[in-house]
Amino acid sequence: MAMLLSLPSLAFLLGYLVHCSRGYVIVNSVSWAVTNQEEAVSAEVDEEVEVDVMPNRLFESSSSIWKASYPAAVYQEQDGNSRAELPSPKEVLSFPSRMFSYRREGLSAKGPEQVATEQPQREKARTARYMVHSSNWGFLATLSTLDKIKGMPFGNIFSISDGLLDNSTGVPFFYVSAMFSTVADLMTNPSASLTLSKADTDYCRQNVIDLEDPRCARLTLTGQVVTVPADEIEFARQAMFSRHPVMKKWPPDHNWFFMKMNIQHVWLQDWFGGVAIIPLEDYFKASPMNTE
Repeated sequence: MAMLLSLPSLAFLLGYLVHCSRGYVIVNSVSWAVTNQEEAVSAEVDEEVEVDVMPNRLFESSSSIWKASYPAAVYQEQDGNSRAELPSPKEVLSFPSRMFSYRREGLSAKGPEQVATEQPQREKARTARYMVHSSNWGFLATLSTLDKIKGMPFGNIFSISDGLLDNSTGVPFFYVSAMFSTVADLMTNPSASLTLSKADTDYCRQNVIDLEDPRCARLTLTGQVVTVPADEIEFARQAMFSRHPVMKKWPPDHNWFFMKMNIQHVWLQDWFGGVAIIPLEDYFKASPMNTE
């Protein structure tokens, strides 16, 4: 029986469900291009049930395989005693096609502009410092010295710390071994980039924000990664071991030592409308605490 439903019937049913399903939030939808064969089959089914063929504008474009669309507004109940009314056929045809929703327990319906209230939107330097201080790891990219990819970008994951929990410096420290290929790269060319993401926290997941969404902040520090001088080794040890205590038990025959990044460039994206290049003076002046 379900297989005989025409496209207008399906759209009508979908519109009814959208109006009646209180407590659901339409987060995203996906529509796809309909092939000529699918349109022909759909038309044949529609003729059998004696209804008009749905206008092509429902699909917006047949040149794209995938097309994401966001609803203009989330349906909200204005009156606690009101009931959703059945939409008219004309209203149904205006709904985005192939739309999916799911229940978000404990969250009220709200637009995407309201999701990221936690994000310190106007204090870019503080956001950057907060991300460095709260991150336990990052993605370090170097120029490889491996024979087959010599001179090409090479990335690796490293544990980091910028100081004790109550003493943030903004400078990432590393605990590394000379056996690492990344360390060999740095000994040849100390230039590197360290990328951090707010995906490392629960913020993006709890707010149902994709990791590539600008609101799921990402930060890239670029500079020179060098060996920590003798007068800073004790601080580096406390910084790293306080965050990663298991490092104390790592095999001593791997010749572990401390490195740090001398930052030259700070790149941040934490909201729509482009990225921020943060001056070093602002970055080091900012406090990572009280970012709300």
